[in-house]
Amino acid sequence: MAANDYLQEQIRQLPHRPGIYKYFDDEGIIYVGKAIDLRKRVSSYFTKQDHNKKTQQLVKNIKRIEFTIVDSESDAFLLENNLIKQHQPKYNILLKDGKTYPYLLLTNERFPRLIPTRNKRPGDGRYYGPYANLTAMNVLLELIRALYPLRTCTFNLSPENVAAGKFKVCLEYHLGNCKGPCEAKEDEATYNQYIAQIRQILNGDLRLPKQYFRERMTQAAQDQQYELAHQFKQKLDKLDDFQAKSTIVNASLTNIDVFSIASNEKNAFINYLKVMNGSIILTQSLEVQKKLDETDDEILAPLVMQMREEFESQSKEILTNVSLPDLPLPGVSVTQPQIGDKRKLLELSIKNVMYLRKEKESMNDRSKDLNEVRIMETIKKDLRLTELPKHIECFDNSNFQGDNPVAAMVCFRNAKPSKKDYRHYHIKTVVGPNDFDSMYEVVTRRYRRLVDEGASLPQLVIVDGGKGQLSMAVKALKDLNLWGQIPVIGIAKRLEEIYVPNDPLPLYIDKKSESLRLFQRMRDEVHRFGITFHRSRRDAATLKTELTEVKGLGPATADKLLSKFKSVKKIRELSEAELTAEVGKAKARILLNYFQEQPAES
Repeated sequence: MAANDYLQEQIRQLPHRPGIYKYFDDEGIIYVGKAIDLRKRVSSYFTKQDHNKKTQQLVKNIKRIEFTIVDSESDAFLLENNLIKQHQPKYNILLKDGKTYPYLLLTNERFPRLIPTRNKRPGDGRYYGPYANLTAMNVLLELIRALYPLRTCTFNLSPENVAAGKFKVCLEYHLGNCKGPCEAKEDEATYNQYIAQIRQILNGDLRLPKQYFRERMTQAAQDQQYELAHQFKQKLDKLDDFQAKSTIVNASLTNIDVFSIASNEKNAFINYLKVMNGSIILTQSLEVQKKLDETDDEILAPLVMQMREEFESQSKEILTNVSLPDLPLPGVSVTQPQIGDKRKLLELSIKNVMYLRKEKESMNDRSKDLNEVRIMETIKKDLRLTELPKHIECFDNSNFQGDNPVAAMVCFRNAKPSKKDYRHYHIKTVVGPNDFDSMYEVVTRRYRRLVDEGASLPQLVIVDGGKGQLSMAVKALKDLNLWGQIPVIGIAKRLEEIYVPNDPLPLYIDKKSESLRLFQRMRDEVHRFGITFHRSRRDAATLKTELTEVKGLGPATADKLLSKFKSVKKIRELSEAELTAEVGKAKARILLNYFQEQPAES
């Protein structure tokens, strides 16, 4: 059974049920997808005609299909997400940026410590984060250390060790950054009161710490301890300043995840905002490359799952700018707000994602522009040109044993192909295979026309060939009074040598030079363009001649058949009934007899 027949048989066995499907090549899983109706979804890959090139390549590589039936679309989504993370198929979009995000760890020791870490180990304490922005995490850590006298030592401060006097206070104690629990200079209850407030700050809620310092400030002032009251006021000011620098959305908006997406032909851009207690505590933007021309909702849905897991979100509400399928998140609502504070929050995320897209596209455009300018400047330097060659044209001749001589010209603008300016030429004045005279003809015709039309002339002309072709191009320019206005060079095939007029020796250009690479690219492009044209003329002439030589078959009938079936080979494969329907019974018999007497070449 042929591979295609085998796959079609597999598709016929698929049920009309929700589930996931896996595509395999010879080495393993290459794609995992989900479907409400497995048979309809999978068969669409093989029946649709408008797939993009990446999807066509995927389908071409499929050797085997497996599927799993589930009870609902939500279950299919969850299973698909798990399989993608497990197998990382090449045609699925994956969230992998190579980063290990940092956390703040509040240890579960007696007199807990607050330390930054990138490694999570169960049992060490409560981890907060992860933090996508290292600077934001350090600002938070510095705030907490400025507010509360936490220890930084790693001593085991068990009651027995402290009572035995095993430890001595360090410099942090003398600087006032620690109250010395290692020598029992601070009681555990007060320290734990600090820890409770730190937990509130790490959860994005500043109300309890602010209330604590405000009460202490008021009490100290009433007791006429003005210096102490000032210290509490400074701490309260730090909290106010930190809160002012945080993006406050609305205190009534508690725990919300916000996702927005914007895409172009090749990439998708995603922004994620994590909101807790009215403040945005985390923001992350990322770019992913499209694999199979996925829609925005197909890209965003799995990334919502992955990013919530990555950043350990427990929020029960998700805001997005695109409609998403049912996510396997029990108790979590997904909405697209149109008005109010939630809409403003979503618009903030959209503003971020649109800025990211614009920035990336602008960077790509600048990179391309700089690359093209660099190539043109290299050409200008290598050929000692007087101006930047923004417009280059390259010529080549093509004939087969003297038959159907043609020529071609390709045009590059800003070091890129300008296909609308490509031209084919039928050689009119030259008889037989004469590349030199053919080159003279097409160069003359090309630039006489540009002059007559008042069009701009190229800054460089390249001819495919050595000194002979180059000399004829120079002659053509001289006869048009254009010599000295257009620089011209020849590129010889054998050793990739560059010839310039009036110099018998070739010009040496480094084989790795971007100049030579562009010349070779143009030479290969004009050769391809010319050969394609030449073959089409030669094949049309050969086919038409073969049919018109059949006695009893006129040129009108030959044209009719070739226009519809494109080749004699396909006409030979027609049955007598099919031929009769096209040309009538008498001519069909003539053709069938001819094909029997003149069998096709093997």
